[in-house]
Amino acid sequence: MKYEWLAYGGRHLHAPDPKAPALLVADLMVGYPAAKDLVLHDVNFTLPVGARLALVGANGSGKSTLLKTIAGLLPIKSGKISVFGLKVRACHHRTSYLPQREEINWRFPVTVSRFVMAGRYVHCGWLTGPDAVDRSVVQETLAQLDLSNIANQSIGELSGGQQQRVLLARAVAQGSDLLLLDEPLNAVDSASRVLVAQLLDRLKSQGKSMIVSTHDVGIHDQPFDGVLSLEHGTMREVTHGVDS
Repeated sequence: MKYEWLAYGGRHLHAPDPKAPALLVADLMVGYPAAKDLVLHDVNFTLPVGARLALVGANGSGKSTLLKTIAGLLPIKSGKISVFGLKVRACHHRTSYLPQREEINWRFPVTVSRFVMAGRYVHCGWLTGPDAVDRSVVQETLAQLDLSNIANQSIGELSGGQQQRVLLARAVAQGSDLLLLDEPLNAVDSASRVLVAQLLDRLKSQGKSMIVSTHDVGIHDQPFDGVLSLEHGTMREVTHGVDS
């Protein structure tokens, strides 16, 4: 990271534990601040480095809550999450989170290129801006998802499938080792599914670790190393060695 002493929020960055898994979740309990009831109960699983897991479950099962908690966006009531052997916030630059498309204000006046560049800001800090390396990463990522021709277009003018690819481009441009993808194939056409599948395969070949939230493992047209099944906030099943 450039100018580590200028990292956002004054947080110091720490080297990961080379012997630790990409993600360890133990006895996790999570609830929203204004709610009395817990959303996640006793969730336990391990994501090995370089593995790709599918996170499945019906709407309201807690999939998005789990990903947001791992990303550090929601507090933990009890239990433990470690990312490469470190606390969540100590590894923020190594974790990319792709939210659901409905959570983004697509009327915000920003171009596709600048939106994707936001994924690079974690490497810049408060007092430095994107450099040639950041711009090169953004251009390469846009090309991989067939977005170069609309790089200067406003995000408010995009179709649903284009918006989904732009969201993925922002997450990938961060260059993180752990990607948390919430419904990355929601509302995309067959051509976009192929592009996304190819990109995720490249990331896996680079040793990236992933959790991919989905309603249907089969629509991804790619193998998963395991499936995590959530039901009413409880991990009902952890299946390893599962292909789509």
